[in-house]
Amino acid sequence: MRSSSRSHRVAVLAFDGMSPFHLSVPCLVLGERFGGLPPRYGVVVCAEQPGRLSTTAGFGVVVEEGLEAVRAAETIVLPSWDVDRQPSATLVRELQRAHGRGARVIGLCLGTFLVAAAGLAEGREVVTHWRHADELQRRHPSVTVRSDVLWVDGGDLITSAGTAASLDCCLHVVRSDHGAEAAAVVARAVVLAPHRGGSQAQYVQLPVAPSEPDDVIEHAMVWARARLHDPVSLDEWARSAGLSRRTFTRRFRERTGTSGQRWLLEQRLDRARQLLETTDHSVDRVAAASGFGSAEALRHHFRARLRTTPVRHRAQFAGR
Repeated sequence: MRSSSRSHRVAVLAFDGMSPFHLSVPCLVLGERFGGLPPRYGVVVCAEQPGRLSTTAGFGVVVEEGLEAVRAAETIVLPSWDVDRQPSATLVRELQRAHGRGARVIGLCLGTFLVAAAGLAEGREVVTHWRHADELQRRHPSVTVRSDVLWVDGGDLITSAGTAASLDCCLHVVRSDHGAEAAAVVARAVVLAPHRGGSQAQYVQLPVAPSEPDDVIEHAMVWARARLHDPVSLDEWARSAGLSRRTFTRRFRERTGTSGQRWLLEQRLDRARQLLETTDHSVDRVAAASGFGSAEALRHHFRARLRTTPVRHRAQFAGR
């Protein structure tokens, strides 16, 4: 599978017996064109042994490209891995050479096991599916394995938690490479939440009460997103959901795995990023429209959360 653009070459590694869902995630988010966006990635699916590969879904896929695609790629995606499979010396060598020459490596879900087995995570922090985090840590004690976040972005090495978090991680890659507006277009096209921060919990004990037909926390999120330009107090937000402040705080964390204030900050940052990328509004105006109140407050949060400034962010994505 190859896209028509070679603007940024992405190699997605398939293997015999893998899940077709995991294989499809980077191909969909990075390889498809949505909403009239220009092609941004040239995605190639490859395998160590090209040909017909089986899948866990009972049907096969034909992969035409071999590891030469890894040698030419600027980003290499390892969408999953069989934790009981030892990677060949050839595969390990190709991944090490690619990473050594500057290619970005992304390990999604159990793909982090392959990242670690190739020696790319030594002394670094990674994340994988929470069910397998302890096993990965046991095998690679020099690696810091997280099981409580959706993804970890180390620049040249990005890893994610399982299944749906792989979608979030790939969307994060689009946002990092091409800005919040491009990521929002992709998110709308695949009907995905436009932004779940990487620090959000992988799972929560009680996402929605089974007996509750109406998700009041989701309605509260919609209510807050429509008022990002205004100050939103926790008491007012709780009243919008018909809950006490204490109950709202508890149920919001149960529903999302994070606090309401942290979630609200992420929404405001995303709004500010979109405005900086798509308008010529002054930093003061962007700060007011995204609910930060002042340019100084906006700069503070950009430095703390994004390690940049509003002006630098605008310059980075100018003309994209």
